[in-house]
Amino acid sequence: MKKISAYYRIIQNFTCMGFFFTLIFAVKSFENAVPDEIYVRAGETVSYDFDVPVSVVLKQDSTEVFEYLTKDSPLTYCVNCRLFGIFPVKDITVMLVEPETVYASGMPVGIYAKTKGVLVIGNGEVERVDGREVKPSENLVKSGDYIVSVNGMAVSEKEDLAAAVNEAGGGKDILGIMRGEEYIEVSLDPVKSVSGKYMLGVWVRDDLAGVGTLTYYKADGTYAALGHAVSDSDTGTIMSMAEGYLYHTDIVGIKKGKSGTPGELSGIIQYGDSTRIGSIMQNTGLGIHGVLNGNLKWLETGECYEVRYKQDIRTGSAFIVSSVSGESKKYEVMVESVDYSGKEENKGILIRVTDPELLELTGGIVQGMSGSPIIQDGKLIGAVTHVLVNDPTRGYGIFIEKML
Repeated sequence: MKKISAYYRIIQNFTCMGFFFTLIFAVKSFENAVPDEIYVRAGETVSYDFDVPVSVVLKQDSTEVFEYLTKDSPLTYCVNCRLFGIFPVKDITVMLVEPETVYASGMPVGIYAKTKGVLVIGNGEVERVDGREVKPSENLVKSGDYIVSVNGMAVSEKEDLAAAVNEAGGGKDILGIMRGEEYIEVSLDPVKSVSGKYMLGVWVRDDLAGVGTLTYYKADGTYAALGHAVSDSDTGTIMSMAEGYLYHTDIVGIKKGKSGTPGELSGIIQYGDSTRIGSIMQNTGLGIHGVLNGNLKWLETGECYEVRYKQDIRTGSAFIVSSVSGESKKYEVMVESVDYSGKEENKGILIRVTDPELLELTGGIVQGMSGSPIIQDGKLIGAVTHVLVNDPTRGYGIFIEKML
């Protein structure tokens, strides 16, 4: 009898442990299945089903946050989600917003930007006059640093840096450097090279150019593009811009994507005042933002769409807008999944290209299509941001609310 009781206790312990771990797993799963924030349009009756057994409790004195919100309601609410109505899962921020419409574009744009200072992309060897090779900047200046001054003299271009170093005549140089958000000063000794010039042994860059896609613009002339940052290809860091511009671009070639090898668009950027479309005011991990300059003869007329927020997105058919063929066209895609976790802000939507014409033209999603608007049920829901390297027919998109 004692043995039977012992077996029962063991079974009970394992059952309790199983329930405990199952509960933890369920809570973690539901955290990802329910968004951190929800945007609710004023005057709209809303009801959301996230396919999880959670109930919500309003953490204020009102009980109508999910029923009817007006412009006179508080702008932000907080609700608590509870698994099975008992176990707290997470808090959701509910924000009241006015309905918003924008013009979805999809046209290619040339992006040109000047760095804020001179960007260091690596350290290199310098051959001294005696034939020895040395690295004067090694362990002092790092890839991703921005050199903003030399001996108190501001530098913004590669030529400024070279001139300031040579002007010092071989004396110790004090470099003013922005390393991330921190300003530091580094002292190092330049080396006289076989060419007779003094050098620091750094590879540097002071500008960047590329092709992307304009996502949308508003009636007031503001715009958003890309859905991800303009980054330096060598350092992988978000580029710190002193100034940046959008230019008219002609797509002249397409390299089709293959498994393991992303495709890309080749374009000719038409530099000049007459072909400048706008200015870049912000470069963030969620895209670039700026103002169109009124030179709209190069700007293809976009179709006006209402914005749809992430909780309204469904799996199923949609389309993207792109000008890869030389004219703005809609191409069919499938929304395969929606990720509410927010772990990767510009990868919330997983899509698959199904349009035969686009598959024949590009093989799917290619570099240069970043920023292409994603439309579902007549609403703008997001923009293309990434391609899956091993399957170019599939890729990610950012929720459009992140780009507003």
